[in-house]
Amino acid sequence: MSINALSSCDKSEYAKRRKRLIKAVGRKTVVLVPAAAELIRNNDNPYPFRQNSDFLYLTGLIEPDALLVLCPKRAEGEVILFVAPHDPERARWDGPRAGLEGARRIYGADQAFALDELDARLPELLAGFERITLPFAHQELMLRTLRWLAELRLKSRAGVVPPQTLKDLAEPLHEMRLIKSAVEITKMRRAAAITAEAHKRAASAISEDMFEFELASQLQRVFYQHQGEPSFAPIVASGANACVLHYRANESRLEAGQLVLIDAGAEIEHYAGDITRVWPVDGVFSKSQRAVYEIVLAAQLAAIHVIAPDVAFDAPHEAAVRVIAQGLLDLGLLTGSLSEVLESGSYKRFFMHRTSHWLGLDVHDVGRYKTEGAWRVLEPGMVLTVEPGIYIDAAEDIPKAYRGIGIRIEDDVLVTAKGFEVLTLDVPKTVTEIEALMSSTPPRARLDA
Repeated sequence: MSINALSSCDKSEYAKRRKRLIKAVGRKTVVLVPAAAELIRNNDNPYPFRQNSDFLYLTGLIEPDALLVLCPKRAEGEVILFVAPHDPERARWDGPRAGLEGARRIYGADQAFALDELDARLPELLAGFERITLPFAHQELMLRTLRWLAELRLKSRAGVVPPQTLKDLAEPLHEMRLIKSAVEITKMRRAAAITAEAHKRAASAISEDMFEFELASQLQRVFYQHQGEPSFAPIVASGANACVLHYRANESRLEAGQLVLIDAGAEIEHYAGDITRVWPVDGVFSKSQRAVYEIVLAAQLAAIHVIAPDVAFDAPHEAAVRVIAQGLLDLGLLTGSLSEVLESGSYKRFFMHRTSHWLGLDVHDVGRYKTEGAWRVLEPGMVLTVEPGIYIDAAEDIPKAYRGIGIRIEDDVLVTAKGFEVLTLDVPKTVTEIEALMSSTPPRARLDA
Protein backbone atom coordinates (compact mmCIF):
# COMPACT_ATOMS: atom_id res chain seq x y z
CA MET A 1 0.00 0.00 0.00
CA SER A 2 1.30 3.46 -0.80
CA ILE A 3 -0.06 7.00 -0.78
CA ASN A 4 -0.97 8.15 -4.29
CA ALA A 5 -0.20 11.85 -4.71
CA LEU A 6 -2.83 13.91 -6.52
CA SER A 7 -1.99 16.74 -8.88
CA SER A 8 -3.71 20.09 -8.41
CA CYS A 9 -5.68 19.27 -11.57
CA ASP A 10 -6.87 15.98 -10.07
CA LYS A 11 -7.76 17.61 -6.74
CA SER A 12 -9.88 20.16 -8.57
CA GLU A 13 -11.50 17.43 -10.65
CA TYR A 14 -12.52 15.36 -7.62
CA ALA A 15 -13.87 18.44 -5.82
CA LYS A 16 -16.01 19.33 -8.86
CA ARG A 17 -17.42 15.81 -8.99
CA ARG A 18 -18.42 15.91 -5.33
CA LYS A 19 -20.14 19.26 -5.79
CA ARG A 20 -22.00 17.95 -8.85
CA LEU A 21 -23.18 14.92 -6.92
CA ILE A 22 -24.39 17.07 -4.01
CA LYS A 23 -26.30 19.23 -6.48
CA ALA A 24 -27.80 16.14 -8.15
CA VAL A 25 -29.09 14.56 -4.92
CA GLY A 26 -30.21 17.79 -3.26
CA ARG A 27 -29.12 19.71 -0.17
CA LYS A 28 -31.33 17.67 2.15
CA THR A 29 -29.55 14.41 1.32
CA VAL A 30 -26.49 12.89 2.98
CA VAL A 31 -24.37 10.65 0.74
CA LEU A 32 -22.43 7.55 1.84
CA VAL A 33 -19.83 6.07 -0.54
CA PRO A 34 -17.75 3.08 0.63
CA ALA A 35 -14.30 2.08 -0.53
CA ALA A 36 -13.61 -1.50 -1.61
CA ALA A 37 -12.55 -4.08 0.95
CA GLU A 38 -9.29 -5.97 0.71
CA LEU A 39 -9.98 -9.53 -0.45
CA ILE A 40 -7.99 -12.57 0.61
CA ARG A 41 -6.77 -14.81 -2.19
CA ASN A 42 -5.56 -17.67 -0.02
CA ASN A 43 -4.60 -17.99 3.65
CA ASP A 44 -3.26 -14.50 4.57
CA ASN A 45 -2.32 -13.51 1.01
CA PRO A 46 -4.57 -10.77 -0.46
CA TYR A 47 -5.52 -10.18 -4.06
CA PRO A 48 -3.98 -7.04 -5.61
CA PHE A 49 -6.19 -4.22 -4.38
CA ARG A 50 -8.52 -2.45 -6.84
CA GLN A 51 -10.49 0.48 -5.49
CA ASN A 52 -14.26 0.70 -5.86
CA SER A 53 -14.81 2.81 -8.97
CA ASP A 54 -17.51 5.03 -7.43
CA PHE A 55 -15.35 5.84 -4.39
CA LEU A 56 -12.32 6.38 -6.62
CA TYR A 57 -14.30 8.70 -8.92
CA LEU A 58 -15.12 10.98 -6.00
CA THR A 59 -11.89 10.88 -3.96
CA GLY A 60 -8.86 9.49 -5.80
CA LEU A 61 -7.97 7.60 -2.61
CA ILE A 62 -6.61 4.09 -3.18
CA GLU A 63 -7.05 2.49 0.24
CA PRO A 64 -9.42 -0.25 1.40
CA ASP A 65 -12.17 0.03 4.00
CA ALA A 66 -12.70 3.81 3.90
CA LEU A 67 -15.99 5.74 3.77
CA LEU A 68 -16.81 9.06 2.12
CA VAL A 69 -19.65 11.06 3.68
CA LEU A 70 -21.06 14.13 1.93
CA CYS A 71 -23.11 16.34 4.25
CA PRO A 72 -24.44 19.42 2.41
CA LYS A 73 -24.58 22.71 4.33
CA ARG A 74 -22.71 21.28 7.30
CA ALA A 75 -20.93 24.09 9.14
CA GLU A 76 -17.83 22.00 9.86
CA GLY A 77 -17.50 21.07 6.18
CA GLU A 78 -19.39 18.98 3.64
CA VAL A 79 -16.69 16.38 2.85
CA ILE A 80 -15.86 13.82 5.53
CA LEU A 81 -13.58 10.80 5.17
CA PHE A 82 -13.35 7.87 7.55
CA VAL A 83 -9.99 6.16 7.02
CA ALA A 84 -7.46 3.97 8.79
CA PRO A 85 -5.14 6.16 10.89
CA HIS A 86 -1.45 6.18 10.03
CA ASP A 87 0.20 3.26 11.84
CA PRO A 88 4.03 3.20 11.75
CA GLU A 89 4.17 -0.51 12.62
CA ARG A 90 1.64 -1.43 9.89
CA ALA A 91 3.46 0.85 7.46
CA ARG A 92 6.64 -1.17 7.98
CA TRP A 93 4.86 -4.19 6.48
CA ASP A 94 2.40 -2.76 3.97
CA GLY A 95 3.54 0.81 3.31
CA PRO A 96 2.16 4.10 4.61
CA ARG A 97 -1.48 5.13 4.49
CA ALA A 98 -2.85 8.63 4.13
CA GLY A 99 -4.14 8.75 7.69
CA LEU A 100 -6.33 11.54 9.01
CA GLU A 101 -3.93 14.31 8.06
CA GLY A 102 -3.45 12.98 4.51
CA ALA A 103 -7.21 12.60 4.06
CA ARG A 104 -7.54 16.32 4.64
CA ARG A 105 -4.36 17.62 2.99
CA ILE A 106 -4.14 15.30 -0.03
CA TYR A 107 -7.70 14.18 -0.68
CA GLY A 108 -9.69 17.30 0.14
CA ALA A 109 -11.67 16.19 3.19
CA ASP A 110 -12.95 18.97 5.42
CA GLN A 111 -12.84 16.54 8.32
CA ALA A 112 -11.33 13.09 8.75
CA PHE A 113 -12.01 10.47 11.41
CA ALA A 114 -10.70 7.02 12.22
CA LEU A 115 -12.67 4.05 10.93
CA ASP A 116 -13.34 2.79 14.44
CA GLU A 117 -15.34 5.98 15.10
CA LEU A 118 -17.95 5.17 12.45
CA ASP A 119 -20.65 3.83 14.76
CA ALA A 120 -20.17 6.67 17.22
CA ARG A 121 -20.23 9.51 14.67
CA LEU A 122 -22.49 8.42 11.81
CA PRO A 123 -25.85 8.71 13.61
CA GLU A 124 -25.17 12.33 14.52
CA LEU A 125 -24.03 13.07 10.94
CA LEU A 126 -27.26 11.62 9.54
CA ALA A 127 -29.54 13.53 11.90
CA GLY A 128 -31.41 16.40 10.32
CA PHE A 129 -31.27 15.13 6.74
CA GLU A 130 -34.39 13.94 4.93
CA ARG A 131 -32.71 11.28 2.78
CA ILE A 132 -29.66 9.03 2.62
CA THR A 133 -28.17 8.14 -0.74
CA LEU A 134 -25.93 5.06 -0.69
CA PRO A 135 -25.19 2.02 -2.90
CA PHE A 136 -28.02 -0.47 -2.40
CA ALA A 137 -25.76 -3.25 -3.69
CA HIS A 138 -23.40 -2.82 -0.71
CA GLN A 139 -25.09 -5.08 1.85
CA GLU A 140 -22.77 -4.37 4.78
CA LEU A 141 -23.20 -0.61 4.52
CA MET A 142 -26.96 -1.00 4.10
CA LEU A 143 -27.19 -3.06 7.32
CA ARG A 144 -25.04 -0.60 9.27
CA THR A 145 -27.11 2.31 7.98
CA LEU A 146 -30.30 0.63 9.13
CA ARG A 147 -28.76 0.20 12.58
CA TRP A 148 -27.76 3.89 12.67
CA LEU A 149 -31.31 4.87 11.70
CA ALA A 150 -32.75 2.64 14.41
CA GLU A 151 -30.50 4.37 16.94
CA LEU A 152 -31.69 7.77 15.74
CA ARG A 153 -35.34 6.73 16.04
CA LEU A 154 -34.76 5.91 19.69
CA LYS A 155 -33.63 9.50 20.13
CA SER A 156 -36.49 11.01 18.16
CA ARG A 157 -38.34 12.00 21.33
CA ALA A 158 -35.47 14.35 22.09
CA GLY A 159 -36.11 16.23 18.86
CA VAL A 160 -33.59 14.30 16.75
CA VAL A 161 -35.22 13.64 13.36
CA PRO A 162 -33.79 10.70 11.39
CA PRO A 163 -33.82 10.57 7.58
CA GLN A 164 -37.01 9.04 6.25
CA THR A 165 -35.90 7.82 2.81
CA LEU A 166 -33.08 5.73 1.34
CA LYS A 167 -32.05 6.33 -2.28
CA ASP A 168 -29.72 4.27 -4.44
CA LEU A 169 -26.43 5.99 -5.24
CA ALA A 170 -26.21 4.25 -8.62
CA GLU A 171 -28.76 6.43 -10.41
CA PRO A 172 -27.25 9.90 -9.88
CA LEU A 173 -23.58 8.89 -9.72
CA HIS A 174 -23.54 6.48 -12.64
CA GLU A 175 -25.23 9.04 -14.86
CA MET A 176 -22.43 11.45 -13.93
CA ARG A 177 -19.77 8.86 -14.72
CA LEU A 178 -21.29 8.18 -18.14
CA ILE A 179 -20.26 11.61 -19.48
CA LYS A 180 -16.46 11.86 -19.40
CA SER A 181 -14.73 15.11 -18.53
CA ALA A 182 -11.71 16.48 -20.41
CA VAL A 183 -9.46 15.03 -17.69
CA GLU A 184 -11.02 11.59 -18.10
CA ILE A 185 -10.82 11.69 -21.89
CA THR A 186 -7.10 12.45 -21.68
CA LYS A 187 -6.61 9.39 -19.47
CA MET A 188 -8.74 7.23 -21.75
CA ARG A 189 -6.72 8.28 -24.80
CA ARG A 190 -3.60 7.11 -22.96
CA ALA A 191 -5.21 3.81 -21.98
CA ALA A 192 -6.26 3.33 -25.61
CA ALA A 193 -2.76 4.12 -26.90
CA ILE A 194 -1.07 1.67 -24.52
CA THR A 195 -3.67 -1.00 -25.33
CA ALA A 196 -2.90 -0.46 -29.01
CA GLU A 197 0.85 -0.75 -28.37
CA ALA A 198 0.28 -4.04 -26.56
CA HIS A 199 -1.79 -5.50 -29.39
CA LYS A 200 0.86 -4.61 -31.97
CA ARG A 201 3.55 -6.19 -29.81
CA ALA A 202 1.48 -9.38 -29.47
CA ALA A 203 0.87 -9.48 -33.23
CA SER A 204 4.59 -9.17 -33.91
CA ALA A 205 5.26 -12.13 -31.59
CA ILE A 206 2.81 -14.55 -33.24
CA SER A 207 4.36 -17.70 -34.63
CA GLU A 208 3.33 -21.29 -35.22
CA ASP A 209 3.66 -23.63 -32.20
CA MET A 210 3.67 -20.91 -29.54
CA PHE A 211 0.95 -21.04 -26.89
CA GLU A 212 -1.91 -18.62 -26.35
CA PHE A 213 -0.61 -17.81 -22.85
CA GLU A 214 2.68 -16.69 -24.38
CA LEU A 215 0.80 -14.09 -26.41
CA ALA A 216 -1.10 -13.03 -23.29
CA SER A 217 2.24 -12.42 -21.58
CA GLN A 218 3.29 -10.10 -24.43
CA LEU A 219 0.20 -7.97 -23.81
CA GLN A 220 0.70 -7.83 -20.06
CA ARG A 221 4.36 -6.96 -20.40
CA VAL A 222 3.40 -3.74 -22.20
CA PHE A 223 0.67 -2.94 -19.67
CA TYR A 224 3.06 -3.26 -16.72
CA GLN A 225 5.81 -1.31 -18.51
CA HIS A 226 3.44 1.66 -18.42
CA GLN A 227 2.50 1.19 -14.75
CA GLY A 228 -0.80 -0.31 -15.78
CA GLU A 229 -2.50 -3.67 -15.59
CA PRO A 230 -5.09 -5.62 -17.60
CA SER A 231 -8.54 -4.03 -17.52
CA PHE A 232 -9.88 -7.61 -17.69
CA ALA A 233 -8.39 -11.07 -18.10
CA PRO A 234 -6.96 -11.13 -21.66
CA ILE A 235 -8.66 -13.40 -24.19
CA VAL A 236 -6.24 -15.07 -26.60
CA ALA A 237 -8.25 -17.55 -28.66
CA SER A 238 -6.79 -19.47 -31.56
CA GLY A 239 -8.77 -21.49 -34.07
CA ALA A 240 -12.21 -22.59 -32.91
CA ASN A 241 -11.51 -21.21 -29.41
CA ALA A 242 -12.46 -17.81 -30.87
CA CYS A 243 -16.06 -19.05 -31.11
CA VAL A 244 -16.19 -19.07 -27.29
CA LEU A 245 -17.03 -15.45 -26.52
CA HIS A 246 -15.40 -15.30 -23.08
CA TYR A 247 -12.64 -17.83 -23.70
CA ARG A 248 -10.04 -17.39 -20.95
CA ALA A 249 -8.13 -20.68 -20.76
CA ASN A 250 -5.37 -19.34 -23.06
CA GLU A 251 -3.80 -22.81 -23.12
CA SER A 252 -3.88 -24.00 -26.75
CA ARG A 253 -0.97 -24.12 -29.18
CA LEU A 254 -1.18 -21.94 -32.29
CA GLU A 255 -1.23 -23.81 -35.59
CA ALA A 256 -0.49 -22.76 -39.16
CA GLY A 257 -3.62 -21.84 -41.06
CA GLN A 258 -5.47 -20.71 -37.93
CA LEU A 259 -6.60 -17.28 -36.89
CA VAL A 260 -5.95 -16.01 -33.37
CA LEU A 261 -8.40 -13.57 -31.77
CA ILE A 262 -6.95 -11.26 -29.11
CA ASP A 263 -9.35 -9.28 -26.91
CA ALA A 264 -7.49 -7.31 -24.27
CA GLY A 265 -7.21 -3.89 -22.68
CA ALA A 266 -4.87 -1.89 -20.48
CA GLU A 267 -6.08 -0.18 -17.33
CA ILE A 268 -4.05 3.01 -17.01
CA GLU A 269 -4.68 5.41 -14.11
CA HIS A 270 -7.75 3.24 -13.49
CA TYR A 271 -9.29 3.91 -16.94
CA ALA A 272 -9.85 0.98 -19.30
CA GLY A 273 -8.91 0.30 -22.87
CA ASP A 274 -10.56 -2.55 -24.80
CA ILE A 275 -9.46 -3.71 -28.26
CA THR A 276 -10.09 -6.89 -30.23
CA ARG A 277 -8.15 -7.88 -33.32
CA VAL A 278 -7.79 -11.11 -35.31
CA TRP A 279 -4.47 -12.22 -36.78
CA PRO A 280 -3.57 -15.08 -39.16
CA VAL A 281 -0.97 -17.28 -37.48
CA ASP A 282 1.10 -17.67 -40.64
CA GLY A 283 0.61 -14.07 -41.70
CA VAL A 284 -1.94 -14.51 -44.50
CA PHE A 285 -5.72 -14.98 -44.45
CA SER A 286 -7.19 -17.91 -46.34
CA LYS A 287 -9.93 -17.15 -48.87
CA SER A 288 -12.72 -18.20 -46.48
CA GLN A 289 -11.16 -16.43 -43.48
CA ARG A 290 -10.79 -13.26 -45.51
CA ALA A 291 -14.41 -13.42 -46.70
CA VAL A 292 -15.74 -13.62 -43.13
CA TYR A 293 -13.29 -11.01 -41.86
CA GLU A 294 -14.29 -8.49 -44.53
CA ILE A 295 -17.95 -8.81 -43.51
CA VAL A 296 -17.17 -8.13 -39.85
CA LEU A 297 -14.93 -5.19 -40.75
CA ALA A 298 -17.62 -3.69 -43.00
CA ALA A 299 -20.14 -4.11 -40.18
CA GLN A 300 -17.83 -2.43 -37.67
CA LEU A 301 -17.14 0.53 -39.96
CA ALA A 302 -20.87 0.92 -40.68
CA ALA A 303 -21.58 0.94 -36.94
CA ILE A 304 -18.85 3.47 -36.15
CA HIS A 305 -19.97 5.89 -38.84
CA VAL A 306 -23.48 6.02 -37.39
CA ILE A 307 -22.18 7.40 -34.07
CA ALA A 308 -23.04 11.04 -33.39
CA PRO A 309 -24.88 13.13 -30.79
CA ASP A 310 -28.64 12.54 -30.62
CA VAL A 311 -28.33 9.14 -32.31
CA ALA A 312 -29.91 6.23 -30.40
CA PHE A 313 -27.48 3.95 -28.60
CA ASP A 314 -28.92 1.00 -30.55
CA ALA A 315 -28.27 2.56 -33.97
CA PRO A 316 -24.68 1.26 -34.34
CA HIS A 317 -25.86 -2.25 -33.47
CA GLU A 318 -28.67 -2.10 -36.02
CA ALA A 319 -26.21 -0.94 -38.68
CA ALA A 320 -23.82 -3.79 -37.87
CA VAL A 321 -26.61 -6.39 -37.86
CA ARG A 322 -27.77 -5.44 -41.36
CA VAL A 323 -24.27 -5.78 -42.80
CA ILE A 324 -23.59 -9.09 -41.04
CA ALA A 325 -26.97 -10.55 -41.98
CA GLN A 326 -26.45 -9.70 -45.65
CA GLY A 327 -22.91 -11.04 -45.49
CA LEU A 328 -24.07 -14.36 -44.04
CA LEU A 329 -26.63 -14.60 -46.84
CA ASP A 330 -23.93 -13.91 -49.42
CA LEU A 331 -21.75 -16.68 -47.94
CA GLY A 332 -24.65 -19.12 -48.08
CA LEU A 333 -24.67 -19.63 -44.32
CA LEU A 334 -28.22 -18.28 -44.12
CA THR A 335 -31.14 -18.55 -46.53
CA GLY A 336 -34.06 -16.29 -47.30
CA SER A 337 -34.26 -12.54 -47.82
CA LEU A 338 -32.53 -9.90 -45.71
CA SER A 339 -35.84 -8.79 -44.22
CA GLU A 340 -36.69 -12.40 -43.31
CA VAL A 341 -33.32 -12.95 -41.65
CA LEU A 342 -33.63 -9.73 -39.67
CA GLU A 343 -37.21 -10.42 -38.62
CA SER A 344 -36.60 -14.02 -37.58
CA GLY A 345 -33.27 -13.26 -35.89
CA SER A 346 -31.66 -16.28 -37.59
CA TYR A 347 -28.41 -14.29 -37.86
CA LYS A 348 -28.07 -14.65 -34.08
CA ARG A 349 -26.72 -18.16 -34.57
CA PHE A 350 -23.53 -16.47 -35.79
CA PHE A 351 -23.77 -13.02 -34.14
CA MET A 352 -25.35 -13.46 -30.73
CA HIS A 353 -24.14 -10.45 -28.73
CA ARG A 354 -24.72 -6.72 -28.90
CA THR A 355 -22.27 -4.41 -30.61
CA SER A 356 -21.39 -1.94 -27.86
CA HIS A 357 -20.94 -1.29 -24.15
CA TRP A 358 -19.91 1.78 -22.19
CA LEU A 359 -16.22 2.19 -21.32
CA GLY A 360 -14.55 4.16 -18.52
CA LEU A 361 -13.35 3.37 -15.02
CA ASP A 362 -14.84 -0.09 -15.58
CA VAL A 363 -14.35 -1.99 -18.82
CA HIS A 364 -18.12 -2.58 -18.84
CA ASP A 365 -18.78 0.87 -17.50
CA VAL A 366 -21.85 2.12 -15.68
CA GLY A 367 -24.77 4.07 -17.08
CA ARG A 368 -28.19 3.07 -18.35
CA TYR A 369 -28.67 2.01 -21.96
CA LYS A 370 -32.37 2.84 -21.91
CA THR A 371 -34.43 5.60 -20.33
CA GLU A 372 -38.17 5.17 -19.85
CA GLY A 373 -38.06 2.02 -21.98
CA ALA A 374 -36.42 3.64 -25.01
CA TRP A 375 -32.80 3.52 -26.13
CA ARG A 376 -31.06 6.62 -24.84
CA VAL A 377 -29.42 8.97 -27.29
CA LEU A 378 -25.67 9.43 -27.49
CA GLU A 379 -24.13 12.60 -26.07
CA PRO A 380 -20.67 14.18 -26.37
CA GLY A 381 -18.34 12.74 -23.75
CA MET A 382 -19.73 9.21 -23.84
CA VAL A 383 -17.23 6.46 -24.68
CA LEU A 384 -18.39 3.14 -26.08
CA THR A 385 -16.91 0.09 -27.75
CA VAL A 386 -17.91 -1.05 -31.22
CA GLU A 387 -17.35 -4.81 -31.58
CA PRO A 388 -19.44 -6.84 -34.00
CA GLY A 389 -18.45 -10.43 -34.67
CA ILE A 390 -19.20 -13.65 -36.54
CA TYR A 391 -18.72 -17.02 -34.83
CA ILE A 392 -19.18 -20.10 -36.99
CA ASP A 393 -19.52 -23.43 -35.23
CA ALA A 394 -18.36 -26.77 -36.62
CA ALA A 395 -21.82 -28.22 -37.23
CA GLU A 396 -22.54 -30.61 -40.11
CA ASP A 397 -24.60 -28.02 -42.00
CA ILE A 398 -21.66 -25.60 -42.21
CA PRO A 399 -19.31 -25.83 -45.22
CA LYS A 400 -15.93 -27.15 -44.06
CA ALA A 401 -14.06 -24.04 -45.21
CA TYR A 402 -15.95 -21.90 -42.66
CA ARG A 403 -16.08 -24.23 -39.67
CA GLY A 404 -14.46 -22.92 -36.50
CA ILE A 405 -13.88 -19.36 -37.74
CA GLY A 406 -14.44 -16.77 -35.03
CA ILE A 407 -13.89 -13.08 -35.77
CA ARG A 408 -14.54 -9.98 -33.68
CA ILE A 409 -13.16 -6.49 -34.35
CA GLU A 410 -13.37 -3.94 -31.54
CA ASP A 411 -12.43 -0.28 -31.11
CA ASP A 412 -13.06 2.35 -28.43
CA VAL A 413 -15.03 5.34 -29.69
CA LEU A 414 -15.60 8.77 -28.12
CA VAL A 415 -18.78 10.64 -28.99
CA THR A 416 -17.80 14.20 -29.94
CA ALA A 417 -19.83 17.34 -30.58
CA LYS A 418 -19.65 16.73 -34.34
CA GLY A 419 -19.62 12.94 -34.49
CA PHE A 420 -17.04 10.49 -33.21
CA GLU A 421 -13.36 9.90 -32.54
CA VAL A 422 -11.88 6.40 -32.69
CA LEU A 423 -9.42 6.26 -29.80
CA THR A 424 -7.81 2.99 -30.90
CA LEU A 425 -6.94 3.68 -34.54
CA ASP A 426 -3.28 2.71 -34.05
CA VAL A 427 -3.87 -1.03 -34.45
CA PRO A 428 -4.13 -2.25 -38.07
CA LYS A 429 -7.47 -3.79 -38.99
CA THR A 430 -7.79 -4.06 -42.76
CA VAL A 431 -6.62 -7.31 -44.30
CA THR A 432 -3.93 -5.47 -46.25
CA GLU A 433 -2.63 -3.67 -43.13
CA ILE A 434 -2.62 -6.85 -41.05
CA GLU A 435 -0.79 -8.94 -43.62
CA ALA A 436 1.73 -6.13 -44.18
CA LEU A 437 2.44 -5.83 -40.44
CA MET A 438 2.95 -9.55 -40.04
CA SER A 439 5.12 -9.92 -43.14
CA SER A 440 7.39 -7.13 -41.88
CA THR A 441 8.26 -9.11 -38.71
CA PRO A 442 10.79 -11.92 -39.36
CA PRO A 443 9.77 -15.25 -37.83
CA ARG A 444 12.85 -15.33 -35.58
CA ALA A 445 11.99 -11.90 -34.16
CA ARG A 446 8.47 -13.09 -33.48
CA LEU A 447 9.70 -16.09 -31.51
CA ASP A 448 12.14 -14.04 -29.46
CA ALA A 449 9.89 -11.00 -28.86
